[in-house]
Amino acid sequence: MDSSGSAQSHLEHGRVLLQLENISKEFPGVKALSDVHFDLRSGEVHAICGENGAGKSTLMKIVSGVYQPTSGTILHKGRAVQYASPLESEAAGIAIIHQELNLVPHLSIAENIYLAREPRRGFLVDRKTLRADASRCLGRLGIDLDPDQLVRGLSVAQCQMVEIAKALSLNAEVLIMDEPTSSLTEQETRLLFKVIRDLKASGVGIVYISHRLDEMAEIVDRVTILRDGRYISTDDFSAVTVDNIVTRMVGRSLEEKFPERMSKPTDEVIFSVKGLSRKGVFHDISFDLRRGEILGFAGLMGAGRTEVARAIFGADGFDAGTITFEGRELAISSPQDAIAEGIAYLSEDRKSDGLAIKMSVAANTSLANMDAVSNRFGLIDFKKHDDAARRYVDLLNIRTPSIKQTVRLLSGGNQQKIIIGKWLFRQSRILFFDEPTRGIDVGAKFAIYKIMDELAAKGIGVILISSELPEVLGLTDRIAVFHEGRITGIVETARTNQEEIMRYASGYSSGDRHVR
Repeated sequence: MDSSGSAQSHLEHGRVLLQLENISKEFPGVKALSDVHFDLRSGEVHAICGENGAGKSTLMKIVSGVYQPTSGTILHKGRAVQYASPLESEAAGIAIIHQELNLVPHLSIAENIYLAREPRRGFLVDRKTLRADASRCLGRLGIDLDPDQLVRGLSVAQCQMVEIAKALSLNAEVLIMDEPTSSLTEQETRLLFKVIRDLKASGVGIVYISHRLDEMAEIVDRVTILRDGRYISTDDFSAVTVDNIVTRMVGRSLEEKFPERMSKPTDEVIFSVKGLSRKGVFHDISFDLRRGEILGFAGLMGAGRTEVARAIFGADGFDAGTITFEGRELAISSPQDAIAEGIAYLSEDRKSDGLAIKMSVAANTSLANMDAVSNRFGLIDFKKHDDAARRYVDLLNIRTPSIKQTVRLLSGGNQQKIIIGKWLFRQSRILFFDEPTRGIDVGAKFAIYKIMDELAAKGIGVILISSELPEVLGLTDRIAVFHEGRITGIVETARTNQEEIMRYASGYSSGDRHVR
């Protein structure tokens, strides 16, 4: 962190922009916040840390008018306020970048950035000005995207950058960033941090919510910690260590980031892909998965990892190649085919592709296996339906008031466990985990890692797709590294390091293709 720049900013600005006093919020069956307080000064980045379910996002949704507090006071520049909607808070100079992407897929990037605020010429939208203004917002972030491109064609990371550009377009005094780097590459994160420093220098107050604690040292001035919906502490970031923060977040020491491995790989190949190709997307993809192993897919954004997984799952097509499971070649042309063969894909966008977020825990658990909870007349047997949900809630230690709880009200870590439970109930035998810990706190990450290891130990095939190299190195047995739609290397995890993986991921290896 640039302490001199931070100090200068506090001298020039430093006035309290936002103050929260004794904020409480209750939902049916859940007390999300209890007497929480927090303040934000102009020209600072103030981080809020806590496990999933600690109340961070709920607190910020109250500030931005998404929720109303059950009790407590919000002071904005010294005046007591209570915003009835996000539009009211935006008009007052408060902008929020939600962890859940809130873009309209069938509209363009420019239309999303200026949604309901489009420049007009009389009664008509001024398309030329709209495009120019959107280009300037994207340019501030160093994003090379066509403002006229439809959002539905963007990757999750690109959507995240559009969300950030949308917030910056509001010229807000208070900017709330909820997991802004969770889908960004290292280069994109650097660009975002530069924008944050510029905003600090201009006096903007930034609330920063992230589970990537190591990156905070570069930009954060103060940190407030919440646990179980309660306030724990506020400190200058320079006065605490990451270990201090983690201990306060979880209420216990968390010495190990990864579980001790139970699974032991054998030489038996249970799943094999040979020569898988799709014109313009990926080419000649070949790898084996052994019984008891966790295989990692590493690479930079757009390298083809997710595209290969989706092709194997039948969500997207492929032009050539074979997929073999336990010695039998599979014919997969749709997700239904893959599911019937015991293959599951846990998408990186769990709320759009993995869950029915307005439905209950029980309904989501049974979603991929309705036959198992239906009677001979095709009607749901609610005893079987609820028993299945209780079994996986207990097995995966899902924290929920009941199996009837609406999934959208649960934390990200618990939502991820519900998706795992759904596919285990389907008796899936090959699981692709695509960015499974995106937006999940350190405690929940450990639980997900443990589940993955336990699955591998039971002989279920596990493939981990992750942009976090420490995660890939900490959990896998071998790593397939992707670059521009090709696998440039398959390495033994115990014999490699981040530098070697990055060489393969960047296309710079000692040979044209080195696989071991």
